[in-house]
Amino acid sequence: MQGYIIDIKPVKDDDLIVTILCENELVTSYRFYGARHSNINIGYKIDFELEKTKSNISRLKDVMQLGFPWILNIQKMYCWQRYLKLFYAHLKDLEELDGFYFYVLENLVKKIEKQNVLRAIIESYIYILEYEGRLHFDFECLICEVAIENELCLIRGFIPAHISCIKAKSFNLEKIKELFSTKSSINLSDEDIEKLWDIILLGL
Repeated sequence: MQGYIIDIKPVKDDDLIVTILCENELVTSYRFYGARHSNINIGYKIDFELEKTKSNISRLKDVMQLGFPWILNIQKMYCWQRYLKLFYAHLKDLEELDGFYFYVLENLVKKIEKQNVLRAIIESYIYILEYEGRLHFDFECLICEVAIENELCLIRGFIPAHISCIKAKSFNLEKIKELFSTKSSINLSDEDIEKLWDIILLGL
């Protein structure tokens, strides 16, 4: 099996509970501590086997890390790991998982190799919002339910609102419309990218 590690919880004696986002499921497994074991961390893509145990959680075994070309780039890896941590909270209650989430990460890995990491993540997140039916193309204010015509604020989930209705980070309406429709951040400033990243960090 292959998947991306999205959560690690320490348990007794340096053992770990590891959650892995695979193509069609979230796998929660037990990793025993041992000197011969390969290092694992949030954000790593791994190939692995599961061993059934007497408990209701399988043991993680035969783990092999599948590296990225940019895995030693500290800035890219830091942003990647923070982004993947958000997937656990977003998906942890699902019993079955659509392959969309696995493949959106597969595509993102390739984009990060050639593109600014934050821009790649933001564009990837737009695809997730659209897939889940949460991308607001109508640009109607969350608070007053009146159409937005000029600058706007975006809150968690990139939900739009009037600047006068809520205190949040503000953006140019036309640039956000372009981002939502084209899923390209090319015309956004670095400042806008940083603001959008801060919103993503609030939760998917």
